[in-house]
Amino acid sequence: MLNGVKVIEMATYVAAPSAGGIMRDWGADVIKVESPKGDPWRAFPTPTKDADLGNPLFDLDNRGKRSIVLDITNPEGLAALKSMVRGADIFLTNTRPGALERAGLDYDSLKKENPRLIYSSVSGYGLKGEDRDRPGFDLAAFWSRAGACNMMTPVGKAPFPLRTAAGDHVTGLATIGGIMAALYEREKTGKGKLVETSLLRSGIYMMSSDYSIQLRFGKLALSPAREKAMAPLLNFFQAGDGKWFSYLSRQIPSDWSDLANAIGLEAYAEDERFVSKLGRRKNSEAIVALLDETFAQKGLKEWGEILDAADLVWAPVLTPGEVVDDPQAEAAGAFVDVERDNGQVYKSVATPVSFHDGEESRPRGHTPGFGQHSIKILKEHGYTDAEIDKMLVENVIIG
Repeated sequence: MLNGVKVIEMATYVAAPSAGGIMRDWGADVIKVESPKGDPWRAFPTPTKDADLGNPLFDLDNRGKRSIVLDITNPEGLAALKSMVRGADIFLTNTRPGALERAGLDYDSLKKENPRLIYSSVSGYGLKGEDRDRPGFDLAAFWSRAGACNMMTPVGKAPFPLRTAAGDHVTGLATIGGIMAALYEREKTGKGKLVETSLLRSGIYMMSSDYSIQLRFGKLALSPAREKAMAPLLNFFQAGDGKWFSYLSRQIPSDWSDLANAIGLEAYAEDERFVSKLGRRKNSEAIVALLDETFAQKGLKEWGEILDAADLVWAPVLTPGEVVDDPQAEAAGAFVDVERDNGQVYKSVATPVSFHDGEESRPRGHTPGFGQHSIKILKEHGYTDAEIDKMLVENVIIG
């Protein structure tokens, strides 16, 4: 769908490159601009040193892109980048705002080069405020500073980290949404736009249901242990075979009676301690103990069939190994095959949207080598062989 759209991506790590990766899967030409030091994510440690397996973390968000290595601290390198921007539709970056301004690569500078440019800024803390130039990875800006870690940590437990790049990918989704809206507007007005996202803001939005309560009432309940849950029917339970599952009530008056009648607790269906939300909150430990005792009597497969028959909401707590073998995840399009240049195929994670009238969303090739396309890209932008040779000799480019 984005065939003909050119993206200049001057970004490292994950949050911004993940947005570029989605656009590439959707058909855009994404040119990844790296400094001579390279994107540090290329060298992120993985569980194996087997070179044939590559780096799945870098591959995930950079497959199908083209790579040019430019030293933009050199005037010739900076000029080359600006020449690329003049013919681009989107400039995507997570470089800190102050550094962009000093280099003349901020939005106000680049829109003079290309008034139709959609300029996407991804940062830790936003473009304004005293912290705008603080380094902001997702563990810091998204997870910790945005309050998500505090809200998700049960009372009395130590804070814990989120998994690799989780906040980055949430922010990448926010970024792609903003870019697509700006592209749509440009089709009507012919004018570009600055699109700003940050790890801090997307982290707050991820927790926005809780923040709506905090903003309205000035307070928010903490996350208690499962035995003392404020809504004990929104909880996790262990079946008799040791497998865990989540159970979610629908927040309707018959929540308790529907569950009780389905799982053999008819005698408790009208128990005054459990029939109301307030009663369940006051008697959380008792209802959780009763459910724990009940669910321990059968294996998860049997309980799943019982809950499904009653049209109740539950899901198994799967391990990553179980998820990648889950036929429903496969049917939902969660995984995709990526072909290397040598014809070998490996499986990876698909971008999270499918379009059902063709192959608009699919990998467009493997990960580019460092500077693999530098020379070709410069030629596309009017550079001669002599100019390119000079830039190679002076280490302005690597190719």
